Amino acid sequence: MGIIEVLLIAVGVSMDAFAVSIAKGMSAHRVGWRHALLAGLWFGGFQALMPCIGYFLGLGFATFIGQWDHWVAWFLLTLIGANMVKESFSKEEEDEVSGGWGFWHMLTLAVATSIDALAVGVSFAFLEMPIWMPIIIIGITTMMFAIAGVLLGKKAGERFKSKAELVGGLVLIAIGIKILWEHTM
Repeated sequence: MGIIEVLLIAVGVSMDAFAVSIAKGMSAHRVGWRHALLAGLWFGGFQALMPCIGYFLGLGFATFIGQWDHWVAWFLLTLIGANMVKESFSKEEEDEVSGGWGFWHMLTLAVATSIDALAVGVSFAFLEMPIWMPIIIIGITTMMFAIAGVLLGKKAGERFKSKAELVGGLVLIAIGIKILWEHTM
């Protein structure tokens, strides 16, 4: 997997954090750089941490299912992507976002938006890919999207949230199909 695919994965898994950041920006009475940087650090940090955890968990499983690794990577990316597409049409998440900027609230949001990245880390292990470059790219990309999301939140409106999740989900599905295609053809 090359840098372009890793960057596309980074953009894909960043979309949940981006959507939540937009909602955070829309729900705050005042939005400043402090809020944007806080969201960027929380979301970017967890998006970098979770694939690392998933990678090392996946290494333990990779030796057992080596001949099926591309199918597992495809399945995980497609499952994550399909869930993001489904969520892009749902309105349920809106109420969960507005709760403030405190430690526990931001921790909960950061973990919730980075579960997908954990599964992506497992996929990297199955593909026997070095993890350090992807986690740096995923972390920085998510941080930039979260900062932008908070700052755009007041201006962008609610219509942007679902479009970001939809695009992110479709990108992950496409990458999963590409991995399957490369390993079966």
